[in-house]
Amino acid sequence: MGLMEKIKEIEAEMARTQKNKATNYHLGTLKAKLAKLRNELFVEQSGGSGGGGGEGFDVARNGDARVALIGFPSVGKSTLLGALTSTESEAAAYEFTTLTCIPGVLQYKGSKIQVLDLPGIIEGAAHGAGRGKEVIAVARSADAILIVLDAGKEGLNRHREILERELETVGIRLNQRPPDVTLSKRKAGGGVRFSSTVPQTKLGPDPEKLVYQILREYKISSADVLAREEITVDQLVDVIQGNREYKPCLYLYNKIDTITIEEVDQLARMPHSIVGSVNLKFNIGEPLEDDLLKQKMWEYLGLTRIYTKRKGGQAW
Repeated sequence: MGLMEKIKEIEAEMARTQKNKATNYHLGTLKAKLAKLRNELFVEQSGGSGGGGGEGFDVARNGDARVALIGFPSVGKSTLLGALTSTESEAAAYEFTTLTCIPGVLQYKGSKIQVLDLPGIIEGAAHGAGRGKEVIAVARSADAILIVLDAGKEGLNRHREILERELETVGIRLNQRPPDVTLSKRKAGGGVRFSSTVPQTKLGPDPEKLVYQILREYKISSADVLAREEITVDQLVDVIQGNREYKPCLYLYNKIDTITIEEVDQLARMPHSIVGSVNLKFNIGEPLEDDLLKQKMWEYLGLTRIYTKRKGGQAW
């Protein structure tokens, strides 16, 4: 049985298993097995160790930060790149216009931000569909991700949910921080010792037993685990895997001129989201103009502008 068949078998078993206290340990173990198999599949398909996400596009890093534009085909990424950086990237009415990575540089508040227009990805990108492996490799190297969505199609296609799932599958965590958990492996003896500074209500009635079961799936029989916050099974697995990438992510709903004002208001209230229109220049101005999108990109990158002065000189 191949890895994909094993993954589907576990997903089916999880779907038909009722969630209650009696099945807590079983579901926790299944989640650990599923994460392990997905990681093995990702490593196999990328031909690497699982940390780099494959070869990716050969684009030299440039500037103070890097932002990757990710989205389905024909959502306006190429037009957006031109609006942000004055870089020309082919745009057309048909899908898959961009076939490689097109870099541009956004100059904002004295900084240079490299913006990468990536080919549109499709469902199944995490397992290599389309140019998914190369796109995901670049996403792992970016300082922030800007997911571009077509406001007119989002309600029907749920592209945001699909893209989040694809990135989650390959170990990219959006708008999350690493769990405050320390895993210290010992060479031999002592077994597994689990301690926590807070109650662990998400790990079932016996967290230590569940932690032991999950570690056993990864052939770890001697380790100390210290949790300083409440965690889930998925977060514990992330700590064990040790190859997750935590990225700030902003969602841009483009082409809002194709939907009603009520729908615009609904999308604008989504977490980590802004609405706009490249063609109408709504919230997205010219390359050297200040606008809401650039302000949000600066905020999500966590950049700070520092003004210096000569020693003994006057501060401004």
